Amino acid sequence: MSTTTSEHDLFEVLDASDFTFTRRAWVDAAPARVYDLVSDVSAIGRWSPNASDVTFDQGAGPRVGAWFSGRNHKDGRQWTTRSQVVRADPGAAFAFVVGGAEDGIVQWSWTCHPRGRGTVVEQSWQLLRLDRVLGTTRCDLDALRDYMTNSVETTLLSLAQWIAETTAG
Repeated sequence: MSTTTSEHDLFEVLDASDFTFTRRAWVDAAPARVYDLVSDVSAIGRWSPNASDVTFDQGAGPRVGAWFSGRNHKDGRQWTTRSQVVRADPGAAFAFVVGGAEDGIVQWSWTCHPRGRGTVVEQSWQLLRLDRVLGTTRCDLDALRDYMTNSVETTLLSLAQWIAETTAG
Protein backbone atom coordinates (compact mmCIF):
# COMPACT_ATOMS: atom_id res chain seq x y z
CA MET A 1 0.00 0.00 0.00
CA SER A 2 1.36 3.40 -0.95
CA THR A 3 1.98 5.99 1.72
CA THR A 4 1.20 8.87 -0.63
CA THR A 5 -2.20 10.49 -0.65
CA SER A 6 -4.26 11.62 -3.59
CA GLU A 7 -7.48 13.37 -4.47
CA HIS A 8 -9.19 10.18 -3.31
CA ASP A 9 -7.69 10.15 0.19
CA LEU A 10 -8.91 7.43 2.46
CA PHE A 11 -11.83 8.49 4.63
CA GLU A 12 -9.89 7.70 7.80
CA VAL A 13 -7.15 10.26 7.08
CA LEU A 14 -9.40 13.16 6.13
CA ASP A 15 -9.82 16.10 8.48
CA ALA A 16 -13.35 17.48 8.90
CA SER A 17 -11.98 20.99 9.51
CA ASP A 18 -10.87 21.11 5.86
CA PHE A 19 -14.51 21.32 4.82
CA THR A 20 -15.88 24.73 5.73
CA PHE A 21 -16.75 28.03 4.09
CA THR A 22 -18.42 31.40 4.67
CA ARG A 23 -20.29 33.54 2.17
CA ARG A 24 -21.71 36.99 2.69
CA ALA A 25 -24.15 39.44 1.13
CA TRP A 26 -25.39 42.91 1.91
CA VAL A 27 -29.13 43.17 2.53
CA ASP A 28 -31.29 46.26 2.87
CA ALA A 29 -32.51 45.64 6.41
CA ALA A 30 -31.33 46.24 9.95
CA PRO A 31 -29.45 43.41 11.72
CA ALA A 32 -32.39 42.80 14.08
CA ARG A 33 -34.74 42.21 11.13
CA VAL A 34 -32.26 39.91 9.39
CA TYR A 35 -31.76 37.95 12.60
CA ASP A 36 -35.54 37.61 13.03
CA LEU A 37 -35.80 36.23 9.49
CA VAL A 38 -32.96 33.70 9.65
CA SER A 39 -33.75 32.53 13.18
CA ASP A 40 -37.33 31.77 12.12
CA VAL A 41 -36.32 28.38 10.71
CA SER A 42 -39.76 27.88 9.17
CA ALA A 43 -38.92 30.68 6.70
CA ILE A 44 -35.74 29.11 5.27
CA GLY A 45 -37.68 27.41 2.49
CA ARG A 46 -38.37 30.87 1.02
CA TRP A 47 -34.70 31.25 0.14
CA SER A 48 -32.94 27.90 0.30
CA PRO A 49 -32.90 25.70 -2.79
CA ASN A 50 -32.44 22.60 -0.60
CA ALA A 51 -34.54 22.95 2.57
CA SER A 52 -38.29 22.96 3.10
CA ASP A 53 -40.90 22.17 5.73
CA VAL A 54 -38.65 23.32 8.56
CA THR A 55 -40.35 23.66 11.93
CA PHE A 56 -39.33 24.03 15.54
CA ASP A 57 -40.52 21.32 17.89
CA GLN A 58 -43.74 22.23 19.67
CA GLY A 59 -43.10 24.99 22.21
CA ALA A 60 -39.55 25.58 20.94
CA GLY A 61 -38.20 28.69 19.29
CA PRO A 62 -34.96 30.38 18.34
CA ARG A 63 -33.12 29.81 21.61
CA VAL A 64 -30.08 27.74 22.54
CA GLY A 65 -31.01 24.12 23.08
CA ALA A 66 -34.17 24.20 20.92
CA TRP A 67 -34.66 21.44 18.35
CA PHE A 68 -36.25 21.55 14.92
CA SER A 69 -36.81 19.27 11.92
CA GLY A 70 -36.56 19.99 8.23
CA ARG A 71 -36.79 18.25 4.93
CA ASN A 72 -33.83 18.46 2.57
CA HIS A 73 -33.51 17.49 -1.05
CA LYS A 74 -30.58 17.00 -3.41
CA ASP A 75 -30.19 15.08 -6.66
CA GLY A 76 -33.72 13.66 -6.53
CA ARG A 77 -33.36 12.37 -2.97
CA GLN A 78 -35.19 13.65 0.12
CA TRP A 79 -34.46 13.19 3.80
CA THR A 80 -35.37 14.75 7.13
CA THR A 81 -32.84 16.17 9.56
CA ARG A 82 -33.00 17.05 13.24
CA SER A 83 -31.06 20.11 14.31
CA GLN A 84 -30.37 21.90 17.56
CA VAL A 85 -29.82 25.62 18.09
CA VAL A 86 -26.35 26.27 19.54
CA ARG A 87 -26.26 30.07 19.33
CA ALA A 88 -29.04 32.64 19.48
CA ASP A 89 -27.83 36.21 19.94
CA PRO A 90 -30.73 38.44 18.76
CA GLY A 91 -29.63 40.89 16.11
CA ALA A 92 -26.17 39.33 15.85
CA ALA A 93 -25.82 35.56 15.35
CA PHE A 94 -27.82 32.36 14.99
CA ALA A 95 -26.36 28.86 14.62
CA PHE A 96 -27.53 25.28 14.69
CA VAL A 97 -25.98 21.85 14.43
CA VAL A 98 -27.49 19.12 12.28
CA GLY A 99 -27.68 16.10 14.55
CA GLY A 100 -27.47 18.12 17.76
CA ALA A 101 -24.81 19.85 19.81
CA GLU A 102 -23.43 16.65 21.33
CA ASP A 103 -22.73 14.59 18.22
CA GLY A 104 -23.68 16.77 15.28
CA ILE A 105 -22.31 16.50 11.81
CA VAL A 106 -22.59 20.01 10.31
CA GLN A 107 -22.89 23.46 11.84
CA TRP A 108 -24.75 26.19 10.01
CA SER A 109 -24.37 29.73 11.27
CA TRP A 110 -25.58 33.18 10.39
CA THR A 111 -24.03 36.43 11.58
CA CYS A 112 -25.30 39.96 11.05
CA HIS A 113 -23.02 43.00 10.82
CA PRO A 114 -24.45 46.52 10.43
CA ARG A 115 -23.22 48.25 7.27
CA GLY A 116 -24.65 51.58 6.19
CA ARG A 117 -28.42 51.43 6.21
CA GLY A 118 -28.38 47.63 5.97
CA THR A 119 -26.59 44.49 7.09
CA VAL A 120 -23.82 42.27 5.86
CA VAL A 121 -25.19 38.83 6.55
CA GLU A 122 -22.77 35.90 6.60
CA GLN A 123 -23.79 32.28 6.29
CA SER A 124 -21.24 29.62 7.21
CA TRP A 125 -21.14 25.86 6.80
CA GLN A 126 -18.72 23.73 8.79
CA LEU A 127 -18.29 19.98 8.75
CA LEU A 128 -17.86 18.97 12.39
CA ARG A 129 -17.05 15.32 11.93
CA LEU A 130 -16.73 12.83 9.14
CA ASP A 131 -19.65 10.58 8.38
CA ARG A 132 -19.82 8.14 5.49
CA VAL A 133 -23.34 9.33 4.66
CA LEU A 134 -21.76 12.54 3.35
CA GLY A 135 -19.01 10.85 1.35
CA THR A 136 -16.03 8.59 1.76
CA THR A 137 -13.28 10.41 -0.17
CA ARG A 138 -11.81 13.88 -0.32
CA CYS A 139 -13.35 14.19 -3.77
CA ASP A 140 -16.82 13.37 -2.37
CA LEU A 141 -16.47 15.89 0.45
CA ASP A 142 -15.01 18.59 -1.80
CA ALA A 143 -18.00 18.11 -4.11
CA LEU A 144 -20.40 18.35 -1.16
CA ARG A 145 -18.72 21.54 0.09
CA ASP A 146 -18.88 23.03 -3.42
CA TYR A 147 -22.55 22.08 -3.74
CA MET A 148 -23.35 23.63 -0.37
CA THR A 149 -21.36 26.76 -1.30
CA ASN A 150 -23.56 27.23 -4.36
CA SER A 151 -26.64 26.60 -2.24
CA VAL A 152 -25.59 29.25 0.29
CA GLU A 153 -24.86 31.78 -2.45
CA THR A 154 -28.35 31.16 -3.86
CA THR A 155 -29.87 31.44 -0.38
CA LEU A 156 -28.16 34.75 0.37
CA LEU A 157 -29.12 36.27 -2.99
CA SER A 158 -32.70 35.07 -2.55
CA LEU A 159 -32.82 36.50 0.98
CA ALA A 160 -31.53 39.88 -0.23
CA GLN A 161 -34.05 39.93 -3.09
CA TRP A 162 -36.92 38.85 -0.83
CA ILE A 163 -36.09 41.63 1.65
CA ALA A 164 -35.90 44.21 -1.14
CA GLU A 165 -39.25 43.11 -2.58
CA THR A 166 -41.08 42.98 0.76
CA THR A 167 -39.62 46.31 1.87
CA ALA A 168 -40.62 47.97 -1.41
CA GLY A 169 -44.13 46.50 -1.28
